[in-house]
Amino acid sequence: MALALLGAAPPPDNRAIVTDFARLFYAERDVSSAFERYVVPDYIQHNPGIPDGRAAAVAALAPMFAQPGRVFAIKRILVDGDMAVIHIHAIPSPGARGASVFDMYRLKNGRIVEHWDAIQPVPAQAKNAHPMF
Repeated sequence: MALALLGAAPPPDNRAIVTDFARLFYAERDVSSAFERYVVPDYIQHNPGIPDGRAAAVAALAPMFAQPGRVFAIKRILVDGDMAVIHIHAIPSPGARGASVFDMYRLKNGRIVEHWDAIQPVPAQAKNAHPMF
């Protein structure tokens, strides 16, 4: 209450930020808009195949996300404080099994500042009856 009286801004709603980022990036596949709106220019990238920086991420990801037939189905979004995980079923082409992808992001002041990922191909047969998604 005291903060509101002093005119301080409320803390960012990281769940809403990550959910809208996921909508733009994975569902609408609008990589440029998602990154421009929610990712800082000096974004830290832990995927060894992509350099640091927002521009490098957009350059690497936009062509892949623009390919017809690719699907990035959001399965769940988890947010805990400044950390968020988006679980995706990435399907490169119709009929492909695809991969289970976990993208983890760190946010600061309402913007994504850091990214990690883990990618696991969906096998033809599993040694258990549990689904990956």
